[in-house]
Amino acid sequence: MTINRQVLVGLIGGNIMKSLSPALHIDALAAAGFDGFYHLMDVDQLPGRSLQQLLDAARTAGFAGTNVTFPFKQEVMALLDDVDAEAKQIGAVNTVTFGADGTMTGYNTDRRGFRLSFEEGLGKAAADGKDVVQVGAGGAGRAVAFALMDLGVKKLVLHDRDANQAQTLKADLAAYYDAARCVISSDLAAEVVAADGVVNCTPVGMHGIPGNPVPAELQKGQWAADVIYSPIETAFIKSAMAKGCRVLTGGGMCVHQAAEAFRLFTGLQPDTARMHRTFAEALARRDAGMKEAV
Repeated sequence: MTINRQVLVGLIGGNIMKSLSPALHIDALAAAGFDGFYHLMDVDQLPGRSLQQLLDAARTAGFAGTNVTFPFKQEVMALLDDVDAEAKQIGAVNTVTFGADGTMTGYNTDRRGFRLSFEEGLGKAAADGKDVVQVGAGGAGRAVAFALMDLGVKKLVLHDRDANQAQTLKADLAAYYDAARCVISSDLAAEVVAADGVVNCTPVGMHGIPGNPVPAELQKGQWAADVIYSPIETAFIKSAMAKGCRVLTGGGMCVHQAAEAFRLFTGLQPDTARMHRTFAEALARRDAGMKEAV
């Protein structure tokens, strides 16, 4: 295959050095005939660097674009020249493209990523007409909440340690959907027990942020979903699996959001099946390497 041009892309966020996005994008770029590089810009490793500085550096270096993750998915919106209509609706951006003139445009691929992963892993019927508890209403949580509405949940119970954040998301959902479909949690443990399924949209459970943000054990017949894939089985997912619940890890969401981001960066549709295989291979290598390091 002839290499026709170089493409630089990356990821800005905190605690991202275990990200599998580089493997996904570099392989997809190579398959499309690009000489590509995916650069991690981890603010935990770059003390004193602001989001604005990192965006400016990527733009100056000639990046086609960059992904944006926790804790910047909402903050980044104010720094952009334009924001896609769907990202405005969600109120969060996870993908930024740089135009030939340097214009920065924001998009959200998390909503589509979670929805497609859910349909593949649990099936639309697991959400359609069902009661779902969502823990976390930040950048990822906003996209997941809209995706769950797309999937037809009857009632979405929102919980966030920041009550204002949960209330704001509820109000934003009410602008597009029946307001009665979303309520603020009043007794999280009891609501978890009564729900058909529970989604974790917080960073709790990631490598470096241990714990389980869900205060009650799920039971067989319920399902559990997590947006985290580092590790692929969080404490929340392991607890649900031990009870015989159906589970959805963050791996599928990672692949599908990356596929849409790739399209935005290059204008080309990647082979999603190939990206799933690449993810599985990269995950196995990463986890094997982490075991050796212990």
